[in-house]
Amino acid sequence: MGKKLGIGLLGLGTVGAGVASILADPNGRHPLVEEIELKRVAVRDLKRQRKVLISSSLLTTDPLAVVEDESINIVVEVMGGLEPARSLILRSIELGKSVVTANKAVIARYGEEIAKASKAAGVYVLIEAAVGGGIPIIEPIKQSLSGNKIKRISGIINGTTNYILSRMSKEGTSFNEVLKDAQSLGFAESDPAADVEGLDAADKIAILSGLAFGGSINRSEIPTQGINKLEIKDINYASQLGYELKLLAITERVQEFSSRNDSLPLATFVQPTLVPKDHPLASVSGVNNAILVEGDPIGEVMFYGPGAGAGPTASAVVADILNIAGVQPMVDLNNYLDPLLSASSWRKCHLVESKEILQKNYIRLNCKDAPGVIGQIGTVFGRNNVSIESIVQFDASQSDAEIVVITHLVSKGQIAQSLKEIEGLSSVQSITAHMGCL
Repeated sequence: MGKKLGIGLLGLGTVGAGVASILADPNGRHPLVEEIELKRVAVRDLKRQRKVLISSSLLTTDPLAVVEDESINIVVEVMGGLEPARSLILRSIELGKSVVTANKAVIARYGEEIAKASKAAGVYVLIEAAVGGGIPIIEPIKQSLSGNKIKRISGIINGTTNYILSRMSKEGTSFNEVLKDAQSLGFAESDPAADVEGLDAADKIAILSGLAFGGSINRSEIPTQGINKLEIKDINYASQLGYELKLLAITERVQEFSSRNDSLPLATFVQPTLVPKDHPLASVSGVNNAILVEGDPIGEVMFYGPGAGAGPTASAVVADILNIAGVQPMVDLNNYLDPLLSASSWRKCHLVESKEILQKNYIRLNCKDAPGVIGQIGTVFGRNNVSIESIVQFDASQSDAEIVVITHLVSKGQIAQSLKEIEGLSSVQSITAHMGCL
């Protein structure tokens, strides 16, 4: 390389500081790191104390000044949020600069717009750090697995919720207690809604779906259920029945299509799910993530590792920078685009209606402890062609009992109709939980 590659960094928080630390210490790393130079950094507060040692001459409170600096070849966006991040990414592309971002919210909502802009400008937008922290999943789907027909992706892609569920399962501690601990340890934000309500996982599965199946989907249409209403008894019941409880994000093709021009129907959703204890995802604990990719002809491949934090995420960001540095000759940054690294789509995709999604179900009912209750419930399910795998009574008292039903594979529409009818039974006091089951 003839000259050093100029990097502009938008954000110097946890991830940004991690990136700056790696670039400042190239010793023992890939030799390309020595050919990369941090030119300018946008921060909110110039006077703030920082863990990373960085010259004050590089700092500015104007992110647009970083983007428009002619010495910068790659803009690294790690500031988060939708705006001004989206506008800054698009402006960088307009100026002919490649972009590396860890911003899953922007890519999940505006990925198609950004991909079209980058293709037209002949620059890269790489997003490895947006999903799975330090786990390499984006580029493997785009490159290593590109010869496969991907059938399904399922995974634990939010470390905060997995930490909470792991603690609840191991210690029998309530959701609210573990959440407070997660916040004190820095695993959860002071406002944990994006994590515990499943929104973060929905952003990430939207991105993976677009890469795996070749076309973007509408992020706002993804059915999303978090763990914020989960009770410890469901984890206990799941364990007694041979399951672990995990927050899973899933995307899968629901049928074949006749031609390349057809829109591919996908089932994509996020929900708490009972996972059999012998399943590969069941043993994933703590803040770790795991993503299971099923394809033809490869079969099943699982990617596992730390899903968040300064080190893992910064590692993924720098890997993307090196990917760009390795394929683009410095004499002409716009001279060549590797199609396997470039953002691209080749197919239309759409989400099927929620009622059409097929899955097994876990349902917990609070019922009167009276003769014939289980028979009445079974009759309703049978009338709606819902096949029951098991039905178990837990914690019976003099007046009521908990009944847990696990169904075979049925549509969400069938389940919704069944539960509507079950709610009308005089012997059923409430439907207290409803989750997926593998």
